[in-house]
Amino acid sequence: MLILNAAEVRRALPMPEAIEAMKEAFAALSDGRAEVPLRTRLPVASHDALSLFMPAFVGGENNESLAIKVVSLFPGNPGKGLGYIQAAVLVLEPDTGRALGLLEGSTLTAIRTGAAGGAAVDLLSRPDSRVLALFGAGAQGRTQVEAACTARTIRTVWIFDADRARAEALGTELAGTGSIPLDVRVAASPSEAVAHADVICTATTSATPVFSDSDLGLGVHISAVGSYTPEMQEIPGETVGRARLFVDSRSAALQETGDLIQPIREGLFSPDHITGELGELVLGRAEGRRSADEVTMFKSVGVAVQDAVAASLALRNARRLGIGQEVQF
Repeated sequence: MLILNAAEVRRALPMPEAIEAMKEAFAALSDGRAEVPLRTRLPVASHDALSLFMPAFVGGENNESLAIKVVSLFPGNPGKGLGYIQAAVLVLEPDTGRALGLLEGSTLTAIRTGAAGGAAVDLLSRPDSRVLALFGAGAQGRTQVEAACTARTIRTVWIFDADRARAEALGTELAGTGSIPLDVRVAASPSEAVAHADVICTATTSATPVFSDSDLGLGVHISAVGSYTPEMQEIPGETVGRARLFVDSRSAALQETGDLIQPIREGLFSPDHITGELGELVLGRAEGRRSADEVTMFKSVGVAVQDAVAASLALRNARRLGIGQEVQF
């Protein structure tokens, strides 16, 4: 069994490959070639914590994937010098069930989530998109910027976060790295961030919309990955209602994200407003952007097929690169 730490996962999952892998994962999900049971929630009451178990099998003629991710949320961890979120992905051999690999899961999750947003940017944003606005300067924000700048030739990045110091630190860290431009700016307000944006990525834990619908320009694309509970809402209901809307999974999105649940409850639109799953767009079963002025949106809550496909790709690349620790199991 091959074990990959965070740095090795990062090396084994370059963003261009991860974006293509997410397209394959979403296509398998929409094509009925994936088994994704509901995630199992295990409360750890004595520590006010929660562990989530997310298995998935992805079928296909060439690259089958079988894996389970365990994500644990322990509020007391920062006081112990540990990350609030702890995660690991166990990869199994699809035709035998043999354990093949164990990967550090927080890094893998950040990369595959960024890559999902990047896949949507590639499929839905205007080809001439040059300005990116990011809301949320956390780990997910980093990979959203990297993925968007991989998918499009971005010239300017605006970052907004309620904690300006955190936004400034992220801007300094990202400017000029890889495909990210040197021109990375910190916005003083949400309206400044979106004023000239062609692409908007949101990766926050906000319970209220992070920008105003009236501030949006024509033809913008939005990749929203932060709202994953009914109580969380990053995108104004009016924006969602006028956007050409794609999701990763219809059933999951309608059950889990306040970006859809809350405006549906308010009567702004119905579940039928969803144009399709991103996988249906990959498969050619749904039409994407129809004009340069149209607002498009991808809402992702995260599905386990992403972890299975990303982890399998990382393992293949790690073996090719000769990285990781091999152990007898």
